[in-house]
Amino acid sequence: MHNFPQHLLDGHASFMSGRYVRERERIRELSEIGQSPSTLVIACCDSRASPEMIFDAGPGEIFVLRNVANLVPPYQPDGGQHGTSAAIEFAVKALEISNVVVMGHGRCGGIHAALSPEASPLDQGDFIGKWMSLLGALPEQLGHNELMTPAERQTALERISIRNSIRNLRTFPYVADLENQGKLAIHGAWFDISTGELWVMDDKGDFIRPQITLEH
Repeated sequence: MHNFPQHLLDGHASFMSGRYVRERERIRELSEIGQSPSTLVIACCDSRASPEMIFDAGPGEIFVLRNVANLVPPYQPDGGQHGTSAAIEFAVKALEISNVVVMGHGRCGGIHAALSPEASPLDQGDFIGKWMSLLGALPEQLGHNELMTPAERQTALERISIRNSIRNLRTFPYVADLENQGKLAIHGAWFDISTGELWVMDDKGDFIRPQITLEH
């Protein structure tokens, strides 16, 4: 049997002597009363784009759902096993969150795969290819635009994909109902790994950089 990764043990030791000491009471409180985050963040699995890091969130502050390329499938109660849909159901129906943020990021591997249909699948199961097919014809449409550079296509699809996921999210009846009642707000965001900047969707669907005040 392999030894548990030492860098993870070292990280846990650092957590116990640092952050856990500072937030011990909050963590113990959460263990007793349960979680009550106000925001669900649907993000990518990419190790460089952790929502907890980007939003400097403490324990219990955000409910995070991560999958390849931060995709949301349409509502499909067909008796299958739907991990993403299950997490959305729990966040909205059980935790009664008031905000959903679909957050993409720059240099997304899943989006790159969608724009590279000629590439061979990583495995015969091609789970990534099947998952990215949720984007439909969007990658092909961008791929035919010869006036765009590969980097421009990548960023464009990363952002269009966020809009597509938000559209799919609204096919969940309880999501649409709560949004119409003003009890749930849906947001889009895109994180630039190279600069650390966060771009957010305005009410027209455009991505803008919000004004923030940096602490020194």
